[in-house]
Amino acid sequence: MTVTTAPRIRRGALAALCTVAVLTLPACGATGSDGKDGGKDAKDPGKSSSSKSNSGEKPEPFADLSGPEIAEKAFAAIRAASSLTLKADVKEGTGTVLTDMALDKKGDCAGTMSMNGEGTATVSKVGATVYMKFDEEMLRAQGKGQPKEETDAVVKMLADRWVKTDAKAPDAKDFVGFCDLDELLAEFEDGDSVARKGPLTTVDGQQAITLNETDGASDYTMYVATEGKPYLLKIVVKGKDAGTMAFTDFDKPVPAEVPADKDIVDLDGLGG
Repeated sequence: MTVTTAPRIRRGALAALCTVAVLTLPACGATGSDGKDGGKDAKDPGKSSSSKSNSGEKPEPFADLSGPEIAEKAFAAIRAASSLTLKADVKEGTGTVLTDMALDKKGDCAGTMSMNGEGTATVSKVGATVYMKFDEEMLRAQGKGQPKEETDAVVKMLADRWVKTDAKAPDAKDFVGFCDLDELLAEFEDGDSVARKGPLTTVDGQQAITLNETDGASDYTMYVATEGKPYLLKIVVKGKDAGTMAFTDFDKPVPAEVPADKDIVDLDGLGG
């Protein structure tokens, strides 16, 4: 068995998994649509919080802001976060990518990834080193089409053990970008959003306002926190790039850890 067998299987898994961070965000922030109705309610005096009666009724959240203005505040708030957890369920080709990953602006991350429900990869990136652990189911799924004896050898060597590699290694390149919160949040650019304000709702018990937008191929619903900082809490996409992305645990430490030496396979240190 050659040393390149494990990176090939790993690359097959992570190349698709890493796309989850950028599948939906550009369309939500800057759709490039014609802008009609985009600022409609921004100038509507009826939307002003001052129009509320003095009956003690709780003011309507973001009453003075249009949909695009709320979206801009949400993007600004999430860009300012030092860390967050991303939970996503996104279609990729004919499959589904699931991720539950905490990441920060130092580039550290920790969490799990899976494809099509076929096994799980556990990830911990600390500083310049990436640690990944694949269960047998994922290794065999990514080894489909390879000789059975080769896949068996990979499973025997790697299943449920941590794979250690330099974050600058070619096989880690795409993944390291995914772990970089600055790179992820760079997708939240200000743009010509035409989001329409929708009803209030809750996301995991937190009150939020909905924003709705479409680009013709997909429909987007964004959920923005109405209490505390106006974080973007969730994006739901229906249509071409269907999926859900949820953001939680803002500014909380990322639980990335270095595994014990006895549990690590150092691919960079293997000859072959």
